[in-house]
Amino acid sequence: MTKKQRAELVQTELEKLYPQVPIPLDHTDPYTLMVAVALSAQTTDKKVNQVTPDLFAVAGTPQRMAKLEVFEIKELIKEIGLANTKAKNLKRMAELLLEKHNGVVPQTYEELEALPGVGHKTASVVMSQAFGFPAFPVDTHIHRLMTQWKLTSGKNVVETEKDAKNLWKEEVWNKLHLQIIFYGREYSPARGSGEKDFITKMMFEKNN
Repeated sequence: MTKKQRAELVQTELEKLYPQVPIPLDHTDPYTLMVAVALSAQTTDKKVNQVTPDLFAVAGTPQRMAKLEVFEIKELIKEIGLANTKAKNLKRMAELLLEKHNGVVPQTYEELEALPGVGHKTASVVMSQAFGFPAFPVDTHIHRLMTQWKLTSGKNVVETEKDAKNLWKEEVWNKLHLQIIFYGREYSPARGSGEKDFITKMMFEKNN
């Protein structure tokens, strides 16, 4: 099976499995999405969704977040990994949104990535899911599965993102990256046996 055929197989099978894909992080607008994605680094989405209702009840806007002290933010997110750093980042992020962007989440990678706690992946998620720009945010699930499927030899998520964008058409990026994440969690977890991972089997079982 060629790389192109493998890429087509992934897209076809995932479309059957997940014709509709919700964004796994609970949010109500671009700001709360950006905060949730920033919090999700090295933490599960499930854990973030447990913490954000209380956080957003108190600080669901940059204006309200900026008014909180770092220790108050930390108290609200203490169950999440790296809570110290993330609390500082959230306060400064809110302050910069007010200082530079009138409290509105910007719509360019450059401006988003200049905000504390917002790396390229977070910016990509915001650009694709909040604003509809074509993006292919690569997380550890996607990097692992694309390597497993021999669709990338990327040493890091940046190289894997480039390969993904070359393999699939722009119009499917925003949906497909979520479909791969859902598949990874459900059928091919990092510590799983691979027993349920039928896509990998379809690709390579004939070669065994």
